[in-house]
Amino acid sequence: MRAASPGALTWMRAAVTSEASSRPMACLICKHTTTTRPNTRRRTFTSKPTTFREEPLKSHTHYHFFPQSLPSGPPPHGRFSIDLPALRKEFLQLQARAHPDLHPPENKNKAQALSARINEAFKTLQSPLLRAQYLLSLRGIDIHEDETAKVEDPELLMEVLDARERIEEAQEESELEEMKVENDARVENSVKLLEEAFEKDDVDGAKSEAVRLRYWINIKESLDGWERGKPIVLVH
Repeated sequence: MRAASPGALTWMRAAVTSEASSRPMACLICKHTTTTRPNTRRRTFTSKPTTFREEPLKSHTHYHFFPQSLPSGPPPHGRFSIDLPALRKEFLQLQARAHPDLHPPENKNKAQALSARINEAFKTLQSPLLRAQYLLSLRGIDIHEDETAKVEDPELLMEVLDARERIEEAQEESELEEMKVENDARVENSVKLLEEAFEKDDVDGAKSEAVRLRYWINIKESLDGWERGKPIVLVH
């Protein structure tokens, strides 16, 4: 998904100062609400501006939609780990302001597009795997397409194949409880290693660990969706 374009940001600023509607309108850029009524003065309530004004447009990423919960931006300046409750709270606030019903008819399509962008940014950032893949994509690395990102670790591949066999051979879901605990520990450790790699701006290390995390997440999804006799498809 593309970052917010200069045109979209210009439209959002213009929407705030529009005289065409008497409905209060919240601005994603300046965080203020304006209300215009006949024979009354315009009142403006202003809170702290977001970093949208302060950062060059070319630097906008998913992180720039959430200046309150992610003020430092993406790694290495910001942390890889995210306060998910804070992120969700800000996401809901942004979606409320971007709701198409808050904008005049001629701007509803732009509001819907902005809402979709905010949704995609939130969906990406709330998942450690999608977040890691996104951060790598900002460096021009796609672990789905990059041949150098393929796993060549025989030990890891054997571990994955063993997991697939255990899941497929299970007769009762209770047989997989121990495996779920083991795999959750793998996911947690992988996220910690990604945190360290992005903090050090170690792109190669982050790429390698993102591939491993993709396997662990795939195993987790297979465990969570287990059904007797259901074939398991694991990533390669």
